[in-house]
Amino acid sequence: MIKLAANLTMLFTEIPFMQRFEAAASAGFRGVEFLFPYAFDAQEIAEQLRRHQLTLVLHNLPPGNWDGGERGIACHPDRTEEFEAGVASAVHYATILGTSQLNCLAGIVPAGVTHAAAEQTLLRNLSYAATELKKHQIRLLIEPINTFDIPGFFLSGTAQAVDLIKKTGADNLFVQYDIYHMQRMEGELINTIRANLPMIKHMQLADTPGRFEPGTGEINYRTLFAEIDAMGYDGWIGCEYKPKEGTVAGLGWRAEHGIKV
Repeated sequence: MIKLAANLTMLFTEIPFMQRFEAAASAGFRGVEFLFPYAFDAQEIAEQLRRHQLTLVLHNLPPGNWDGGERGIACHPDRTEEFEAGVASAVHYATILGTSQLNCLAGIVPAGVTHAAAEQTLLRNLSYAATELKKHQIRLLIEPINTFDIPGFFLSGTAQAVDLIKKTGADNLFVQYDIYHMQRMEGELINTIRANLPMIKHMQLADTPGRFEPGTGEINYRTLFAEIDAMGYDGWIGCEYKPKEGTVAGLGWRAEHGIKV
């Protein structure tokens, strides 16, 4: 059965963040995710989750200066201490919020840093994070992201992600497979998911072009959902899209694609 989680960074942006939990529950979602919780009190978020009987399925490690354009610092050789502090902060939030998996954004390769140096740093940081998260029974995820939206992002393909995981040797490190990003970079969605299913512990969706809800672009989501379900995928799929004409107004796509709410 397909399980959808509302991404509260992208959806229900018509209202303040703390009100989005109630809105998601009212719209039939049982799971939620968001990019970052760090601007909010962990106990206040936990109360919203409890009150509305929601599961927090995912959030990210701190990304560096997000507002300044940084998209993760895990491949930055001069930021390892900051990365480690971010891991501690993420674990603190995750233990309070009951989050069972955290995503690590690899980041944009800094000017003057070679690919080899960026990979070495990323592997070092992933090994560190995986070890720290394992102490708390938390999975670590890495997400390939398309380089059209984020030029220079280090991790941009499924095979690359799987290779990094193998190189770390960590048994709690897996792939976050974003359908939108991988349609733009690779295509071959069904075959790629099937081939790598044991390594995929979370998915996210949006259509392309536009990054709007399913049914607005080129991806045949009805077929894709049926195939993912038939494969036996039992994780969540995060709805990380930009509503084309308002969140609630656009949620009809779920029924149109055979998703029971």
